[in-house]
Amino acid sequence: MRSQTIRYPGDTAEMKDQPRDEMRDYRGRGLLKGKKALITGGDSGIGRATAIAYAKEGADVAIAYLDEGDDAARTVDLIEREGRRCVRYAGDLGDPAHCREVVERAHSELGALSIIVNNVGTQQPAGDLTEITTEQWRRTFAVNIDSFFHVTRAALPLLARGSCIINTASINGLRGNRHLIDYSATKGAVLAFTYAMAQSLVDRGIRVNCVAPGPVWTPLIPATFDEEAVAGFGEQAPYGRAADPDEIAPSYVFFASSTMSSYYSGETLAPIGGETLPG
Repeated sequence: MRSQTIRYPGDTAEMKDQPRDEMRDYRGRGLLKGKKALITGGDSGIGRATAIAYAKEGADVAIAYLDEGDDAARTVDLIEREGRRCVRYAGDLGDPAHCREVVERAHSELGALSIIVNNVGTQQPAGDLTEITTEQWRRTFAVNIDSFFHVTRAALPLLARGSCIINTASINGLRGNRHLIDYSATKGAVLAFTYAMAQSLVDRGIRVNCVAPGPVWTPLIPATFDEEAVAGFGEQAPYGRAADPDEIAPSYVFFASSTMSSYYSGETLAPIGGETLPG
């Protein structure tokens, strides 16, 4: 049984029960050969697993993250072992200027951008709405949806036909979560943003899709929930457990590969452990 808490924003090395997030059993087949990807929140968890999967498929990767330097260094090392390039940028993605800087630097250092993965996220559980301060509400929106807007807007002039944008939502954006009210609201906004942007960019030949996972075991969980919640995390899923990031990353490969998903835009994949998608 998992039962621990760690310091926010979370360091993978501090987790007693280590997540599977290094795609060790994944075998690429060149689906993303020559592609250049920017992944926000790419240092650990789903972002790390996706970055490594992209590298195994032939892509060079830029990752942006808050300040989890050890996790980011590990991700860079794993990508470089695959013979691919990885650049990393630390900083607050809740800051619009930093979002723009990350896009500009990634484009300059990688030489192009063809895949944008808006994945960064934060959460802070609360007993009810009255416990959520105005500052917390604004911070959650700044990171979880405003950064998606700022990164995407900065990237659009740089994306050619055939590029794609993939946004990370959550099952909580589809059905809500009583203890994550602000987080759920942002994830619902991510879904609507995805659908609207898919319509907006169809004439440019840029696909926009979304992954909305159920519970996933990442550093953010023990960094934000109390020990009791951590101990039971994911047990509500029909599978009776949370996913590991390695189980979610292939969804991002699917949406990034035109070979696999050329007719998909405005779609949501929801890996939620045996539950029927709400709605």
